[in-house]
Amino acid sequence: METWMVMAFDSTQQALRAEMLLEYADIEIDLFPTPKTITAGCALSIQFPREELESVQRIITQERVEIRGIYYKDNHDRYISI
Repeated sequence: METWMVMAFDSTQQALRAEMLLEYADIEIDLFPTPKTITAGCALSIQFPREELESVQRIITQERVEIRGIYYKDNHDRYISI
């Protein structure tokens, strides 16, 4: 079973910028509505495979993309911040 991580943002501009950067890096992503249980200033989040976490973090840091946080779902379907 593939595990997905969720990256939330405070602005749509940063979400779209991250989408462009991650697609350019050939990382499989999905832009989708931010889950209601994650507090964020933006209605968009990016979902990506857990095995891409290091690459995603490196790109976000190098390109200075502002994010709210990166989350995963626990066994009780709660989003936990990493």
